[in-house]
Amino acid sequence: MIRLAADENFNRAIVRGLLRRKPELDIVRVQDAGLRTADDPTVLEWAAQEGRILLTHDAKTVTRYAYERVRRGQPMPGVFEARRAVPIGRAIDDILLVAECSLEDEWEGQVKYLPL
Repeated sequence: MIRLAADENFNRAIVRGLLRRKPELDIVRVQDAGLRTADDPTVLEWAAQEGRILLTHDAKTVTRYAYERVRRGQPMPGVFEARRAVPIGRAIDDILLVAECSLEDEWEGQVKYLPL
């Protein structure tokens, strides 16, 4: 199963729902990793070092920095951007589907948008 990280502004209800449905899911909130006020490049660097796909609602800046990492040849395990308008249950379903059915490095260098 893939490893996930939720950025600081990612909907907590989604994270709680993910863990309620799949308690063994490997997901870390960046604030729990000591990155509460870290900027996006720092969060993406940490996610790369940890081998975690980043969950975000921030399509403007996170995705830009993610693509910059890819252009520079730096590791970028992946980013999943969920629109805030996506219903919580749908976001949970889609993230669990990806987490359970993906290979470890399948999303390397990619930004994907939810809903699927």
